[in-house]
Amino acid sequence: MARMAAGVTPFRGLSAFPITPADAAGRVDTGALAGLLERLAAAGVDSVGLLGSTGTYAYLTRAERRRAVEAAVEALGGRVPVIVGAGALRTDEAMSLAGDAEAAGADGLLLAPVSYTPLTDEEVFQHFAAVAGATGLPVCIYNNPSTTHFTFSDDLVVRLSALPRVAAVKNPAPAPVEAKAVVQALRARVPAGFSVGYSADWHSPDAVLAGADAWYSVLGGTLPRTCLALTRAAQAGDEAEMRRIDATLHPLWDLFRRHGSIRVVFAAANLLGLTDAQPPRPVLPLDEAGRAAVAQALAGLDG
Repeated sequence: MARMAAGVTPFRGLSAFPITPADAAGRVDTGALAGLLERLAAAGVDSVGLLGSTGTYAYLTRAERRRAVEAAVEALGGRVPVIVGAGALRTDEAMSLAGDAEAAGADGLLLAPVSYTPLTDEEVFQHFAAVAGATGLPVCIYNNPSTTHFTFSDDLVVRLSALPRVAAVKNPAPAPVEAKAVVQALRARVPAGFSVGYSADWHSPDAVLAGADAWYSVLGGTLPRTCLALTRAAQAGDEAEMRRIDATLHPLWDLFRRHGSIRVVFAAANLLGLTDAQPPRPVLPLDEAGRAAVAQALAGLDG
């Protein structure tokens, strides 16, 4: 499978992060995954974030992760760039996962410093240097302190940005009133062409409005058309349209904060008839009241 042309980055616009449907034993349902990805391609998302936190990468074996990447690359057929999560506890395991993703045809990597023992900045730097040095793919720094319990400072991001193939960062989005200052402060310190992107769906559109390059979206993996319209409004500087669309999503953002986004998007995918897959245990699906709240939030959306 041909990859993206040299110099073209997959780390831009709306990166949609789908769930990874799997059975109770952790075997990926590649047919259901292909169906989810077809929705994303049809909507015109800028990239697919496969095997991110929403894609429950930490709960899948190396073999199943590779099988998911192979299925995704085949299903998308080069229509949409595929960014693959390669996080693992051990550096050698992350290097192997990066190699698997590259061999399967991925266009980029998303690397989180997964840990049990708390890591130092130097340990994280050396981890990234090793993994980036083991692949020809561009790497996005995955700053997700709520799950990894490690927070990247701007200083560390700047240091990492000097490494070959470290090409982007996915940061937690700041509060809207701080977005412009935060985005500009980091952009002023990283090399030209280094992509500055954000997650945390309820604040990310404001970061894009403030000049960020990418929104790494949980909801985009399930409701790609709505999230793409929101992204395009923010990219165009159309704040009024951005606020209008974002307002329709406030009930879902509230549910994300209350229950955790993974439980909500699994429920949404079930309610939309996209898959019957449930979150991997020990994560439990939403109860009846939670599912009813998700159904009500979905009913309030245009289309």
